[in-house]
Amino acid sequence: MELKTAKYINVNGSLMDLEHPRVMGILNVTPDSFYAGSRKQSEEDILLRARQIIDEGGEIIDIGAYSSRPDAQNISTEEEAARLKKALTLLNREMPEAVISVDTFRANIAKMCVEEHGVAIINDISAGNMDDRMMPVVAKLGVPYVMMHMKGTPQDMQKNPEYDNVVKEVMYYFSEKVQRMRDLGAKDIIIDPGFGFGKTVEHNYILMDKLEEFRIFDLPILVGISRKSMIYRLLGNTPEDALNGTTVLNTISLMKGANILRVHDVKEACEAVKIYCKLIINS
Repeated sequence: MELKTAKYINVNGSLMDLEHPRVMGILNVTPDSFYAGSRKQSEEDILLRARQIIDEGGEIIDIGAYSSRPDAQNISTEEEAARLKKALTLLNREMPEAVISVDTFRANIAKMCVEEHGVAIINDISAGNMDDRMMPVVAKLGVPYVMMHMKGTPQDMQKNPEYDNVVKEVMYYFSEKVQRMRDLGAKDIIIDPGFGFGKTVEHNYILMDKLEEFRIFDLPILVGISRKSMIYRLLGNTPEDALNGTTVLNTISLMKGANILRVHDVKEACEAVKIYCKLIINS
């Protein structure tokens, strides 16, 4: 089995080695994210979820205040900021050592989160497509940037998405986006193929089958498939019943080159990482 080339990102002044895959736990401070188990709005629930992520082995807490599920309601910048300020103020006080990522596509939100709350990573579902100021702002902030592929917006992305060749189109998308960020002076770039964002179930599994081809960028790869419709629709059940399918696909993702797993179920993802690392050591 091939050992991954070491990849590092600068997180709050310290290098995080992604040769050992990391688990990013999802904390949604929204009332309408697709998986009900991820929605946390009270201070008590937010803190309990954040501590659960760390206690179960997660190393990054990814906070989202804007639901990006298909047909999600568009909320204002002010509402997104208010939700994030509440959560980030709490976590800065109670868990100051935690590595926090914020899931946003808005440059002003990214700037606020990094400058006022010390957020370590910006995770952008649109790779700058929904706010043309995002890339310059993040490059200037100097924090790691997760750029995801999405066709359309959360409001219309699942309305008959079409590709001539989904793998080639997503790779071409990243070739342009990565070069743009490099031209702006950014150093820590992470790519996310965007499973479930502007893709049919078939598109998602084609991307999963060819995931190792994205190693050509020599950048960390983030995979977020936790409890998504590509799993539960195929199995004919619900997000609540999609844990086993998620674990299987997380394991396949690791085998194909994923460096970060973005998940709801941190304990199970960490077990998959442990098994993967044992296989690497013994191969």
